[in-house]
Amino acid sequence: MSYACRGRRIGCTIPQRSDQRAWRSRRGSYGGRPPAFDRQAYKRRNQVERCIGRLKHYRASATRSDKLVRHYRAGAALISALLWLDHDPSNTA
Repeated sequence: MSYACRGRRIGCTIPQRSDQRAWRSRRGSYGGRPPAFDRQAYKRRNQVERCIGRLKHYRASATRSDKLVRHYRAGAALISALLWLDHDPSNTA
C-alpha cells in the first residue's frame, strides 16, 4: 500500500509499526529508507477521522439515504452544527 502511495507522491502520515521497524533494522541497508512521519499531520488526520466517526453515529449520514446532494449536504451541515453545539472544550480526548 505504501508503495502505491509513494508512486503518487502521497505523504505518509501513519507511524511505522514496531515490528516493521525491527524488520527494517534487521535487514540493515537492504531494509530501505523508512517513510517520513510528520507528527502534526498525523494529529490533524486523527482529528478528521474522529470527526467523521462522530458524523457516522447519525444514521442518515452513515447510510446516505438522501437522493439529492443538496439534501445530503444540508443534513451534514445540520449534524455538524449539532456536534459543534454539543462539543465540550474541556474534553480533549
